[in-house]
Amino acid sequence: MPHDPARIEDTRAWLRKAALDLDSARILCEHKPAHLGNALFHCQQAAEKTLKAFLAWHDEPFRKTHNLEELGRQVVALDPACRAFADRAATMTDYAWQFRYPGEPEEPSREEAEEALALAREVYDTILARLPEEVQP
Repeated sequence: MPHDPARIEDTRAWLRKAALDLDSARILCEHKPAHLGNALFHCQQAAEKTLKAFLAWHDEPFRKTHNLEELGRQVVALDPACRAFADRAATMTDYAWQFRYPGEPEEPSREEAEEALALAREVYDTILARLPEEVQP
């Protein structure tokens, strides 16, 4: 039975946005060392949008949230094998706001940014492998 075209497109749209965030984070990490806080924001956004893509594919409603722990719990409820990376991804939740405003903590280190980028990439690649080829951007 063919999949619902609207669900395919919705999932693909979330994945496209996640891929753009991954690319933005990579560019900032590689070429803009003064923008590592923004790179972490894009890492968080990539993981968030990837988890939402998985939930959208499974027609699982989710709140309008940046909380990766909450989204990860929903993903794990559908696929318990995702627990390991979902638990680690939850640590990136604060990057949705941290480093974004004056008076916030110091900028992150290059090492922290590279680790977040690797984790966001792992979330993306792992979820992509669990979705049908037809939704892949």
